Amino acid sequence: MIQIQPGSGPTALRILLGSQLRRLRENKGITREEAGQTIRCSESKISRMELGRVGFKGRDVSDLMSLYGVEDEETRTVVMDLVERANEPGWWHRFNDLLPTWFQAYVGLEEAAQRIRTYEVQFVPGLLQTKEYARAVIMAGAVGAAPEEIARRVDLRLERQRVLDGDASPRFWAVIDEAALRRPIGGVEVMRGQIQHLIDLMNQPNITIQVMPFSYGGHAAEGGAFSILRFGDPELPDIVYVEQLASALYLDKREEVDRYSEVMERLCAVSTTPAETVDLLRQIMTDL
Repeated sequence: MIQIQPGSGPTALRILLGSQLRRLRENKGITREEAGQTIRCSESKISRMELGRVGFKGRDVSDLMSLYGVEDEETRTVVMDLVERANEPGWWHRFNDLLPTWFQAYVGLEEAAQRIRTYEVQFVPGLLQTKEYARAVIMAGAVGAAPEEIARRVDLRLERQRVLDGDASPRFWAVIDEAALRRPIGGVEVMRGQIQHLIDLMNQPNITIQVMPFSYGGHAAEGGAFSILRFGDPELPDIVYVEQLASALYLDKREEVDRYSEVMERLCAVSTTPAETVDLLRQIMTDL
């Protein structure tokens, strides 16, 4: 009934469980309103459950399975075990006081992804930042924050980077606008250290870095930065993440994902090759 990929985090498990409950409901021809009445909640609560955007109560899931005609004990046991795992706090739980709710979901999806493709305009992607560069970026965006808070925010960013290490790490593909690499955030020495770090990271087989050069002119992603996440489980759709000033968009409709995927393909086609990336990064270091 449900195939769970090894290492799936709680965010991915909630989405997986929600999609399975939606499929069971639709197969029985039951409306969200009818399902909500069964567990004494609103239609919108059922919608959020099916999107994996809320936690699950074991009793609610058990009652819904009964409504949907799931009587096989083995299947019910698998689902209830999934409920327990999906409700476990992620490693980022201890940073919840720093993380806005709209970003907590992304950290969970990032952990569960099999492939992450990202385009950045203003900064080096967070997963590729050095400690010094990350501190400079965070200090610029958190004016007035206490030193202890700044340090914890830096720790959180470095903790996120662990997702790129190990045998189960995702394939990470970044296209960085040349403007982000020539903006000396933190000063010249910090920026040189950051660029050298990018050169070093390109030795990792799961990391590819391209640069969208000034010389190309206008291009397909003038609208701004975005990321596309793909997961190992076929039940999980690709998700496009678009961060805004105080919120974020999570897009998973097929036509939306296809549109962003097409833009990413165009960006990759006109950006530097990996070998050209190293040459350009070294040139930027010299120019700083």
